[in-house]
Amino acid sequence: MFYLRKLINRMARLLYTLVFYCLTPIILLKLWLRGKKAPEYRLRWAERFGLVKWWQGERPIWIHAVSLGETIAVIPLVERLLQEHPDIPVIITSMTPTGSARVLAQFGARVQHCYCPYDLPDALSRFHQRIQPRSCVIVETELWPNLIHSCKRRDIPVSVINARLSSRSARGYGKVSWLSRPMLQNISRIAVQNSDDGERFIELGLGAEKLEVTGSIKFDISVPADNDERISELREAWGCERPVLIGASTHDNEDQQLLEIYTNLQSRYNNLLLILVPRHPERFAEVYDQSVKAGWHTCRRSLGQLPTHDCQVYIGDTMGDLMLLYGAADIVFVGGSLIERGGHNPLEPAVLSKPVLMGANYFNFNQIVSHMEQELALQTVADKRELQRAVAELIEHPEQARAMGMRGRQCIDANRGALEKQLQLVKQLSGI
Repeated sequence: MFYLRKLINRMARLLYTLVFYCLTPIILLKLWLRGKKAPEYRLRWAERFGLVKWWQGERPIWIHAVSLGETIAVIPLVERLLQEHPDIPVIITSMTPTGSARVLAQFGARVQHCYCPYDLPDALSRFHQRIQPRSCVIVETELWPNLIHSCKRRDIPVSVINARLSSRSARGYGKVSWLSRPMLQNISRIAVQNSDDGERFIELGLGAEKLEVTGSIKFDISVPADNDERISELREAWGCERPVLIGASTHDNEDQQLLEIYTNLQSRYNNLLLILVPRHPERFAEVYDQSVKAGWHTCRRSLGQLPTHDCQVYIGDTMGDLMLLYGAADIVFVGGSLIERGGHNPLEPAVLSKPVLMGANYFNFNQIVSHMEQELALQTVADKRELQRAVAELIEHPEQARAMGMRGRQCIDANRGALEKQLQLVKQLSGI
């Protein structure tokens, strides 16, 4: 029975691999097409097939953070590793240019970065031969069967930290249990954000002894040291008395909805400033054009344009400045939630004591949003009409906005501690 099961697993992975190879030309075509708006997608393709530089020296810890959100989440852990073990190198892989840019902006030459190879055996073999990592750390739930199998073959421990698994994702994995079950059995440890997600992993085939409930590392967020000084400069530029609404990490259609809300609110609050920060850089110019066409005096941060008193819409079209812009705002809307995207991290503005609003689509942060709602630290809205009413309410009652923001900060302070637990797990599996 053991050998039969092993044969079935091998055939399942072989079938998956053949399908992946067949789809590779389509994946590359999609990358090329995305490169029309974001030219970075057309660069460094060799890395995606494992053709990275040969590693010299001590074996590194390999951390895979698929995109921008995962990269931001793992920054505190990487900083601790670099501080406590400066002799152990770290390599971070991602799949998107935004993730790559954030790694380089945060760490510079202190870590190495490359794109993660596609989940193809030959690409992974080249990558492992060149890098020879001592361990693989996957942030959240970026699970690939060949990647995990390749690590298992080479006795490279695989841990998944800050893991989450929504019921929808679990159903998806369940439909391909012939592939996902052996993959989960090859993982060394999984540190989940909450017990509900942990139960889903166990139901899919993970051994209970490999599971640890640590909470979310995102609660261990910190504020940049120079944030207050830079916030003051911005507020003075556009007028300290002005109410400021920020729409952050927005996606297609959300910016348009926020501009419509802004138009409606202008009749009552003519000094209101709207900050828009699109999630993806390829949309920066598009959102700027939308604002100009709507008739608003619009400034772009990337051009060094200070948002003076007559600026009405400010486009945050630079990387790494979101915490600064959150800090300079009075009311925060976190994007990806008015559309079927699953929302983005509400803890980033909450740590700055800002009142947070989100749409009804927040399945990526379901536990965090639900907890913050229970603590009256966040409000969800069904649509743009409700969002407009919620913004107006907070403008009219600034004391209510401040109290909401303070509850958000208290919520974060009460849930810190996951970072230390997950750091110890990474160190243990990395042999340091």
